[in-house]
Amino acid sequence: MTLENDPAALIREKALWMRRTAFRMVHEAQLGHPGGDFSAIDIMATLYFGVMNYDPAQPDLASRDRFIMSKGHATGALYTALCAAGYYPEDWLKTYMQPKSLLNGHPNRNYLPGIETNTGPLGHGFPVAVGIAIAGQISGADYRTFVLTGDGEQQEGSNWEAAMTAGHRKLENLTLIIDRNRLQQGQGTEQTAGLDPLDDKYRAFGFHVEMADGHDVGALLALLSASPKGRGKPLCIIANTVKGKGVSFMENQAGWHHGVPNTEQFAQAMEELV
Repeated sequence: MTLENDPAALIREKALWMRRTAFRMVHEAQLGHPGGDFSAIDIMATLYFGVMNYDPAQPDLASRDRFIMSKGHATGALYTALCAAGYYPEDWLKTYMQPKSLLNGHPNRNYLPGIETNTGPLGHGFPVAVGIAIAGQISGADYRTFVLTGDGEQQEGSNWEAAMTAGHRKLENLTLIIDRNRLQQGQGTEQTAGLDPLDDKYRAFGFHVEMADGHDVGALLALLSASPKGRGKPLCIIANTVKGKGVSFMENQAGWHHGVPNTEQFAQAMEELV
């Protein structure tokens, strides 16, 4: 069976390339957020190579699905996804974080195709996604809007204003995915400002809520590719993930929120990411 006939296998192959490439980018730049990149990459690969409708040759196509990376520090995951999807050549990734590079530490829609809005200050992306979904609802468009937030980001009040509006307007073409790795800068989310029961909170705001293993691409593919028609409410997927997934010394370590590898760590990670 070819990869094209096995969507989950294709997604896993893309995710492996994204992890290896993103870690190399961080290593060479000695800057970045690899822990959050790696918890999100399986979600990103599923969206870009199994779910979303887009055309990299026409990045502003009106019928395209929209994706917002609200956890804007996870540019290793975003830039590798956009590159693998064909938005720009792989050589561009070598400029990551360099002076005057188009590949900033946070995404800028004025620099790169495929980026819908600038993000970085946490809590901004989800409200923008709600606005985009409202625009589609008003115009009768069929495009879907996907937004990925961190779980620590849920501590920002702007998310709950956005959630209230999305639930009120029954934005069935809106999908919120929460990267629930339970770690943020410095310590665990529940030690900083507890979020649980996160699922019940979103149900109370009028969302249909699903819990998922954020590294099970088959399960993610089934949830994300299901038609939203007739659901009558926005979808929230709480994706339980592992920060630094795939590299033993990074997994579940808060220090790798913005840690950078030395030469020995980079070599070990490349041996493990196969």
